[in-house]
Amino acid sequence: MANLYTHGHHESVLRSHRWRTAANSAAYLLPHLKSGDRVLDVGCGPATITADLATLVTPGRVTAMEVTEPALALARDEIGRRGLATVDFMVGDVHAIDAPDDTYDVVHAHQVLQHVGDPVTALREMRRVARPGGIVAVRDGDYAGFTWFPELPELSEWLTMYERVARANGGEPDAGRRLLSWARAAGFTDITATASTWCFADEPDRAWWGGMWAERVLRSDIAARAVATGVAQQDDLRRISDGWRRWAADPDGWLSVLHGELICRA
Repeated sequence: MANLYTHGHHESVLRSHRWRTAANSAAYLLPHLKSGDRVLDVGCGPATITADLATLVTPGRVTAMEVTEPALALARDEIGRRGLATVDFMVGDVHAIDAPDDTYDVVHAHQVLQHVGDPVTALREMRRVARPGGIVAVRDGDYAGFTWFPELPELSEWLTMYERVARANGGEPDAGRRLLSWARAAGFTDITATASTWCFADEPDRAWWGGMWAERVLRSDIAARAVATGVAQQDDLRRISDGWRRWAADPDGWLSVLHGELICRA
């Protein structure tokens, strides 16, 4: 089950993660949340979604979980900045969560299962720590479902490169379409499967998304792994980065990010 987190924690990556909110990244879950719920947020990252969930379930408590203490420190910083007193913190592995059975009303993971070594085992663990009748909620992107215009060859090259690096790291970048099959294999029978998208089309959104990826393909862990594994050379990365900037500058530019999402009853 060993794997590497493909994106790493470069500032360009965190810029993307800190953009995420419960509204733009967990809307499918929000109707199911109640005041007083106990929530586990698996792979919480910099905790912008976590903080929103904590506000929504107050006076219930939310546990923010990350795989290392340095990663969890990002969450501590955000929760402290917001002055929230109902968030706890835990270092842990989703394949073996350090919590008793039936602990949480809601177990949530956003963009996590695409990176883990064994997503079925992870879902079984999430189910174990959810109370009977509770919710396991997961949402993951599906890279092969990304769609953009204009159809720049550099962006196609980026997608091929990213998927090769992610799979070499032990992940599955096209996780969104596989969530339902993984949940069924984990033993869930009461499952609601849906899909949603992010869309970047106006000038500020294109500048943000395209500029962020232009930097990530040069400076984040993705770049380092692509070069180390022979998937790409520095010249390739520079060409792809320039392609992202050209896309962002094009007034016809449009991009949609497909996500699969599940509400599973434990």
